[in-house]
Amino acid sequence: MNAPEKLPHVTNHGLLRFLTCGSVDDGKSTLIGRLLYDTKAILVDTLSAIERTSKKRGMDAIDLSLLTDGLQAEREQGITIDVAYRYFTTGTRKYIIADAPGHEQYTRNMVTAASTADLAVILIDARKGVLTQTRRHSYLAHLVGIPHLVVAINKMDLVDYAQEVFDRIMTDYLDFAAKLGIEDVHFIPMSALNGDMVVERGDRLDWYTGPTLLDLLETASAAHVNHEENFRFPVQYVCRPQDSANPELHDYRGFMGRVESGSIAIGDAVTVLPSGRESRIKDIRVLDDSLPRAIAEQSITILLEDEIDISRGDMIVKTGEQPNVTKQFDAMLCWLSETPLDPRRKYLIRHTTRDSKAILAGIEYRTDVNTMEQQPADRLNMNDIARVSFKLAQPIFPDAYATNRETGAFIVIDESSNNTVGAGMIL
Repeated sequence: MNAPEKLPHVTNHGLLRFLTCGSVDDGKSTLIGRLLYDTKAILVDTLSAIERTSKKRGMDAIDLSLLTDGLQAEREQGITIDVAYRYFTTGTRKYIIADAPGHEQYTRNMVTAASTADLAVILIDARKGVLTQTRRHSYLAHLVGIPHLVVAINKMDLVDYAQEVFDRIMTDYLDFAAKLGIEDVHFIPMSALNGDMVVERGDRLDWYTGPTLLDLLETASAAHVNHEENFRFPVQYVCRPQDSANPELHDYRGFMGRVESGSIAIGDAVTVLPSGRESRIKDIRVLDDSLPRAIAEQSITILLEDEIDISRGDMIVKTGEQPNVTKQFDAMLCWLSETPLDPRRKYLIRHTTRDSKAILAGIEYRTDVNTMEQQPADRLNMNDIARVSFKLAQPIFPDAYATNRETGAFIVIDESSNNTVGAGMIL
């Protein structure tokens, strides 16, 4: 947890999803623009359009923040409101960047963006240090289980690239991070405007010997490689071909879905939930090809050796690695809807591919995302985050979110409108 520390070398250079967040005007959009610009990931016509817009605004240099601040309201206010996603590649690996809004009123936007991120870049203005927004975004990133945090102390050019400023902010942040239990955090001094320590090192931060931001991104571990995960396969669709001209398909029954975590191989013993029936993997298919093994994030069709009644919403797991089968759970819930949560109403809980009617069993507390204070509450408004419990009409098969983000997450749906009104993490 010190400045010059480098992440260990990781041979898996798969897709990395990362999030940028921080206070308003800390330079999130400019940082992303600098990454895209210095990695040569901007098309010529896009760059020309940004140059013209920058000149119209009377700017001498290119305003790189225009690459992500796409909404008209954002450009008029000079802030990021919605979550802007960008894709780029360096040749070593591929990236999806989420630029999250900084305002407290857009907490739900950040939670949505953070839920799929493998790494978060938290920007701090070197002139202002650790602020309330910094603590809020760090708490949210930690809450949704982002495994790696990078604290980018930006705008070092405005404090004469002073090492003592960097050291003071790093000490302040580490004191706060220790209270939250944040462990994997790395610090980088930078100037996104001038490009120092983003892709290139520059020549004005020679006292800093650690990696650049791109160095950290290139070596950070992606999803599903940090630890061995249990096999989880929620069934999305049961394939029963109806082809009278092909008698071989008469008894064909394939279970289609996405491997959410872990791996499976032909011959492995599996258990089907909620029935508890057991069988073995007869075949694993992708289109017309048979695979000996499937891993996380692959969409496949599974064939079993035994005929078992399986429907959408059931889950196939390895025998001996079953999750809980439960009709009640505790969770941290972020309320997304402008209509407050009504404890008297029934909602729909969607967990993986399974839906179940649910009622709120209780609200233990609401967390003030600015002070981290736990407060009593009898209802939740938009952007509120609270510890709650639900009772379900049908069982689900969750893991704790801390051990499996895919099967530890759920959404709450308003049955009358079919809108997603909440998102949660099972404890």
